[in-house]
Amino acid sequence: MSSERPQRPEKPGAPVGRRVFLGTLGAGALGVLAAPALQRGFESFLGGAAERDPTGLTGLLPNGGGFRYYSVTSSVPAKDADTYRLGVDGLVDRPATYTLADLEAMPQTRMVRDVQCVTGWRVPGTPFQGVRLSRLLDAAGVRASAGAVRFTCFDGAYSESLTLEQARRPDVLVALRMQDQDIGHSHGGPVRLYVAPMYFYKSAKWLSGITVTEHVRPGYWEERGYDIDAWVGRSNGRDDEPTT
Repeated sequence: MSSERPQRPEKPGAPVGRRVFLGTLGAGALGVLAAPALQRGFESFLGGAAERDPTGLTGLLPNGGGFRYYSVTSSVPAKDADTYRLGVDGLVDRPATYTLADLEAMPQTRMVRDVQCVTGWRVPGTPFQGVRLSRLLDAAGVRASAGAVRFTCFDGAYSESLTLEQARRPDVLVALRMQDQDIGHSHGGPVRLYVAPMYFYKSAKWLSGITVTEHVRPGYWEERGYDIDAWVGRSNGRDDEPTT
């Protein structure tokens, strides 16, 4: 999915051993009852374990945060304030490259919405905060021939797209914070896309590039059969309630 789709990575990685897996399963049950600090630590552990687990089984483990940890590659390089860069290019008059500090200095928008995965799980009332994508597009000067926006990620494999009209919605963010804390690596940080009204696979993790294009280009999961327009409740053959 977003990178949050429960399927096996396409590239093999080092598997999590049986002892680690069983220990994680027991820790998952404990994590549901744990204090918030312990829960955050458990989520971080699950994220790291999932990156080394080509079976995808760690994505099925319970955790109090409600999220699952999926990636379409066997590993993802970590970025921080010193190494992170976000490029904006394509059909624009003013291409730009932003550091994490640049994005943090811009006006921030906070919203609280449900997160819905196309596989069925939902995490209600999840806060996200970041820069409206429309602000970055306006700063770049989108050309008249543009009709879509493509997103690429520093995992080297994942991509997504929106129409220009969708990308300009006020509920589409280049997100820097999630659950009122900086977005950690396991959740796609330090910067990810957040498309509030669509299934979570549209909210690309580990965002590294925003390219304005003439037409929509199918993303990673769309190339594998998922809907390009992924509105919650009226796409992908599902009947979930829209996210609110």
